[in-house]
Amino acid sequence: MTDSNITPLHKALFRILRPLARLLLRNGVPYGEFSELVKRAYVESALEDFADGRRKPTDSRAAVMTGLTRKEVKRQREILSGGNRARETTSNANRASRVVSGWVHDATFQSADGQPAVLAFEGEPSFAGLVRKYSGDMPPRAVLDELLRVGVVVVEEGTGSLHLRKRAYVPAGDSDDMLQIFGEDVSDLIATVDHNLVSSEQGRQPLFQRTLTYDNIPSDVIERWRKHAAGRSQALLEDLDSWLGPYDRDVTGSQGNDSAKDAVRTGVSIFYFEEPIQQGKNGDDQP
Repeated sequence: MTDSNITPLHKALFRILRPLARLLLRNGVPYGEFSELVKRAYVESALEDFADGRRKPTDSRAAVMTGLTRKEVKRQREILSGGNRARETTSNANRASRVVSGWVHDATFQSADGQPAVLAFEGEPSFAGLVRKYSGDMPPRAVLDELLRVGVVVVEEGTGSLHLRKRAYVPAGDSDDMLQIFGEDVSDLIATVDHNLVSSEQGRQPLFQRTLTYDNIPSDVIERWRKHAAGRSQALLEDLDSWLGPYDRDVTGSQGNDSAKDAVRTGVSIFYFEEPIQQGKNGDDQP
């Protein structure tokens, strides 16, 4: 690709793909495997996101849109129709998060002042009951072990009572759960950016999207900034959670026959970033 063919979108894509390539290589995913997933995503988007309001695009139209052969479109469509789609799985991270959310918002598991109650493992109410209500068939002991591992729950010495120490579950390391969250977070961000790029043309309100960035901060400030940013960000998320959480129908128990039809997935993501400034490096990354 020559410099004359490089568009702002190409530059943006390269900046996205560069750290993605690092993650893929570190986790042993070769280019061919990534390429296969890209083709599948292209086909799914062409078939589902560009209907004309009357019918879904045909394999022929999807082939024209994606640049793939009709044979390849058909192959990818058949794989997609098999039902083994990552976005439809429920990860352990989602299950653990639901348990923590239920502990925070469900009055059954709150103390008189509305705060998460101290729970026994068994009994009524109990941690085991909390897990059964919000985590399906996951064994309560397995959920507790995970929440203890990441420091969300602590055990009171002597009584064995369980205290909720943090109001959010965040897995540690390059675990399967962290990779699940990575996929969800990046997908949500790109979907928001895509919405905002076309919102004015389609007469829709843009979604909130803001970033605070400085590029000449002394290194001796960074440790204090990390702690300050983390503390304020966590406080904001907890405030938003206090507002929105009580409306979740899994918590309120107000599931109706048609509840799935008008259900909306929504939220706010906050992430911290930092990188050293390399002398002489051009900030406009190009392929």
